Amino acid sequence: MLLLGMIVLWLGFGLPYIKIGTSKAQNTTTNSIPSLPSSSNYTNSSFSPYPPLNHTYLSSPVAYPLNASYYNPSKSKWHKARRQAQAYLANWTIEEKVTLTTGMGWEQGRCLGNIAPIPSKNFSGLCLMDSPTGIRLTDYNSAFEAGVNVASTFDKHLMYARGYAMGQEFKGKGAHIALAPMTNMYRVPAAGRNWEGFGGDPYLSGWATEMSVRGLQDAGVQATVKHFIANEQERNRTTSTSQLTDRTMREIYSHPFLKAVQADVSSVMCSYNLLNGTWACENPELLNGILKEDFGFQGYVMSDWNAQHSGVYSANNGLDMSMPGDIEQKSLTSYWGRNLTEAANNGSVSVDRLDDMVLRILTPYFMLGQNEGYPQVSFDAARSRAEGNNSHVDVRGDHAKLIRQIGAASTVLLKNTNKTLPLKTPRKITLIGSDLGPSYKGPNGYSDRGGDEGTLAMGWGSGSCNFPYLVDPLQAISETAIKDGSTLDWFFNDFDLEGAVDTALGSEVVIVGINSDSGEGYITVEGNIGDRNNISAWHGGDDLVKAVAGVNNNTIVVVHSVGPIDMEAWIDHPNITAVLWAGLPGQESGHSLVDILYGEYNPAGRLPYTIAKHLQDYPAQLNYVDTDEVEHPIVEYREQLNIDYRHFLAKNITPRYEFGYGLSYTTFEYGGLDMWYGDDGSEWERNLGVRWEEDELKGKDDIRNATLSSSGGSTRGNVTGKLGSFARESLHKPRWTVSVDVTNTGDVLGCDIPQLYLSYPEEAGEPPKVLRDFNRVQLWPGDTKTVTFQLSKYDVSIWDVVRQKWVIPKGNFGIEVGRSSMDEKGLKMEWCFRECD
Repeated sequence: MLLLGMIVLWLGFGLPYIKIGTSKAQNTTTNSIPSLPSSSNYTNSSFSPYPPLNHTYLSSPVAYPLNASYYNPSKSKWHKARRQAQAYLANWTIEEKVTLTTGMGWEQGRCLGNIAPIPSKNFSGLCLMDSPTGIRLTDYNSAFEAGVNVASTFDKHLMYARGYAMGQEFKGKGAHIALAPMTNMYRVPAAGRNWEGFGGDPYLSGWATEMSVRGLQDAGVQATVKHFIANEQERNRTTSTSQLTDRTMREIYSHPFLKAVQADVSSVMCSYNLLNGTWACENPELLNGILKEDFGFQGYVMSDWNAQHSGVYSANNGLDMSMPGDIEQKSLTSYWGRNLTEAANNGSVSVDRLDDMVLRILTPYFMLGQNEGYPQVSFDAARSRAEGNNSHVDVRGDHAKLIRQIGAASTVLLKNTNKTLPLKTPRKITLIGSDLGPSYKGPNGYSDRGGDEGTLAMGWGSGSCNFPYLVDPLQAISETAIKDGSTLDWFFNDFDLEGAVDTALGSEVVIVGINSDSGEGYITVEGNIGDRNNISAWHGGDDLVKAVAGVNNNTIVVVHSVGPIDMEAWIDHPNITAVLWAGLPGQESGHSLVDILYGEYNPAGRLPYTIAKHLQDYPAQLNYVDTDEVEHPIVEYREQLNIDYRHFLAKNITPRYEFGYGLSYTTFEYGGLDMWYGDDGSEWERNLGVRWEEDELKGKDDIRNATLSSSGGSTRGNVTGKLGSFARESLHKPRWTVSVDVTNTGDVLGCDIPQLYLSYPEEAGEPPKVLRDFNRVQLWPGDTKTVTFQLSKYDVSIWDVVRQKWVIPKGNFGIEVGRSSMDEKGLKMEWCFRECD
């Protein structure tokens, strides 16, 4: 029976489901890319499971990079691994090479994505596994906090530490490739997968992405940054077309991916959606142009699961690996497989291009040393109850300590009237709200966490993993109450307001827990199809908070949420004395909360997005259009550069809590703001107008003066220059240093996070201010430390669409260091780059 199944699978992947190399639109010759007419009749043909595309393809052909000369500072590391891969691949047949590019098919292996073994070449295959919160669908793994929580720490060291610990667990289980991190932007507040990413600012997201990639790969696992690109909502994600301008793409949405490439990320996952009219996984301007040419990306592009829409077209336009390999899950058909072999043999896909694909796939494999002594896969993600396939290897180590620390470090103190917190051995504590207790189904009672009962510590979907356990707030607070001799009562029926009020009466302190959940669109929870239907608290949370605050003058609200919620109904209530924003803290949720509540950890978390007073105050809203009505709904990025706090500043809208906001149990003051040219304190600059070295952008280092239109089309030529112009050292080398003195003026040890914001000359057309760096500093009472930030040419440049290069605007810049994006006490200074009034 097994043999028959293998024969069927082999035959199925060879079926001409999509006849490659026969469509006139796809005909090509060796080393060339087919040109599509401006109004193409190209469709996925009648064989495709997707509706035909009746619109114009806007992305012109861009040849895959053939020049192996890169700007990337890690060039030598990649070059050595590439030579190893080339030597290893010598004498491989076309069929064997194609095996490296095409997944085995959904659930045809033990991992969520599988590249088949090639025994004749002593190649054991590749195992690809979710998720950004921990290895998915296994046991004896850790359940880390969500990406948005690690962003809330504003701590680069913790970002790295989380990535490294997660990488250890993926490797320990035998997974070669981690499908993480997720770095799509917090563009709309109700988007379902926001919580997997790193917030609403490209620089914060860029730092978290870079440090996560470095951590994962230092642990020996290939990182996969996703989803490339403009994939910021779940509704219609597989059919919608995201429309954004070239400048918006370069300055906002591609920035975190550039930081991933600079961190030597192994793989980039292209997204489901179309970008400006062309599927992201076959968009030559996006994959060959921006990613492989401009960024100098040397790894491989894999498709999101079933996001591939063509054979020859996707191969020639930059896709390197098809995942999971079949056109539809379990269809036993593939755009590639034997079809790609045929295309390589008949010249529709050149052998050079096929060699490029397999070199890109195997170079990270050698670069991370996965060719020697790598652990075998010890689980079966599709058949978790098949004991013969599951060894139950425990990979957790002592990661619970780190998870607990990050959970506390990411908790944001939003309100603390009269120093209500930290708690001081209260005699009687009452807990109200189901979010503070366990689910009756247990932490893993819903598949892929697709339910919201009990405390919320993780969103739902492929970004989830199994909990080894989940410490809820009731459990953790009980432990402390027993030590302190406090009495503890609770009431967890969210909708029985009378019962909640009766229980809260007479308590010294009442803690009310509310939440809001979301996830991936293949799961619907309480009527929410991935994306949230609104930003209200779930389970009548507003009414619950108001009812309790109406009878108790010391009400503390704890929020576990995937993103912002509307708290206007109760936030100003005088009896609500403290609000803690705990996000999605992972398995140690309750312990992390207790550390903050009782002052074992002084809160220092900062909001990685803005909490508005009203949903309509945000710059963008979800497009809920039904795809039955519109074939390819358009998601217009009309806000352009004014994402999140930038919009609120530009429109002079006062939010409830701004990006970067967070209180502490102590106080801090800033002073001594200074700036100089150089990173060593020398060459002091006082409005000297340091010249922009234009010669660095000319000659051999100038990658064309091509113009990329706002629609996404390209006028790139067919001759590539030195690859990686966006990553060259001269652009990213620190040139200016900003310093500020931070003093702890309170009476307890604490951490502060000064944030550097840059304002551009008005003619530059930038938002009022943009985040450019941040640092976390720990201070004892009375201590002062000098915190420094560094700025590169890239940091102070804007993208010139006409000249297609990064340029520094002329005129006066503003330098501001504060505790949030709208800190009225922040220190400011002007800096003249050149030609100022």
